[in-house]
This record gives sequence, C-alpha cells and structure tokens, in this order.
Amino acid sequence: MDIRTLPDEEREIYNRIRSKYKLTFDTLKVKETAIRLLKVADIEEFLDGNDPFTDVSEFPFWVKLWESAMVLSYVLASLPDAKGQKLLEIGAGLGAPGITAAACGFDVTLTDYEEIIMDFQKVSVAASGLTNVHCAHLDWLNPPDMEPFDVVTAAEVLFREEFFDPLLDVFRRYLKPGGTIYLAHDARRKCLPLFMERAKEEYTIAGTKQTIHKDGQEITIIINRLRAKA
Repeated sequence: MDIRTLPDEEREIYNRIRSKYKLTFDTLKVKETAIRLLKVADIEEFLDGNDPFTDVSEFPFWVKLWESAMVLSYVLASLPDAKGQKLLEIGAGLGAPGITAAACGFDVTLTDYEEIIMDFQKVSVAASGLTNVHCAHLDWLNPPDMEPFDVVTAAEVLFREEFFDPLLDVFRRYLKPGGTIYLAHDARRKCLPLFMERAKEEYTIAGTKQTIHKDGQEITIIINRLRAKA
C-alpha cells in the first residue's frame, strides 16, 4: 500500500508506529468486502517464543490476527440489515471483525485498553477507506458512558476468570434490549466453558463450531450467540 494515500493524521500515526516495529498490511477478503489490516511484520520475533495457551497473563493478544477473528468476520458479514445498526467490538485488537462489519454497513465502535492498539486500528480503518468506525478506550473495570449497541462482539477475550464479571457488566451496559452478542474463541480456550456456564444465568446461548486447516493443523473455532433472557 502507498502510505502517501493515508490521511495526514493516520499517516503520522503510521510513521510513529514504524519507528518501533516492522510493519505490513494484510488484506482480508470476506465475501464481497475487502479490508486492510496494519500488522507487525514479524510476529514471532515480537512474541519472543511466548505461548498464548500457557502464559495468558503476559501474552499480547492484540498483535495477532486470530483464526477466531477471521471466522467472526464472516459471521458478522452474513448478518442481515447492517445499515443503520450499531456494533461494538470489545477487546478488538487488530479489529478485523469490527472493520469487516463496518465495510458491510454497520456503524462500528472498536475498543481496547492501550493506545498503541487503537493506533493500529485507526490506520487500518483509514487504509480500508472507511469513515463509519470510531476507536475508543474501554477499561472493563471502569467502563465509560456510551449509547447502547444492537450488536456486541468479541474474539479471544476469555482468558482470565477474574474478568468474567466485568465482561458481563460490559454486556449489560452496552447491549440494547433485544440485541445480540457474538463471541468467537479457539476451542482450546480453557475459560470458555466456565464463562458460558456463568453467562447462561442471564442469556440464552447458542453455539456452532467451525474447523479450519492451517499449517497442517486443524483449528476448531466456537462461535456463541447470546441473547438476554426476558
């Protein structure tokens, strides 16, 4: 991508990030849409051997485009009547699901907890030519006031049990009555069944599985749909 085509603000952000990391743009094609995602070029060097399934407290989940995020992008792109609906992605990381949803017509708010993450998101949104995306800081322990959303979504956010209650509070705060939550996680995520057991007290939960093949391995992604009980 020709960086000179970015708006001034996002080009300045890109250059600031580039002073710290080797960068690349990936194109993610989902159905009739295509978005561009700014990524760290050498993830293995960045991760320095950290394993996301054994050291979750230290692993920078945002830096990788997870298989679950790609599957969730397809799920959101398949939803009807996107135009006029508001969508919130929490723990968005690189923002693939939310940016895909924006390309399909949703008015999207991407959220995470570090400025560097939102810097990546802002550049990706601009590189994808979208104007219907807002990037915002969201601390689950101190959530700000926001108008509720028709859809709340997230990929790979269930990794520590102490965040179950704050996450459920986020859902209560930001989901419109009659709205829907879509979550996507690697089936190996140990906290997933524990969270769903807690959430079923408040939500009707449906789940599907999708298995994808990558580098000679099968990876099973679980997609959960949650709707508040009456």
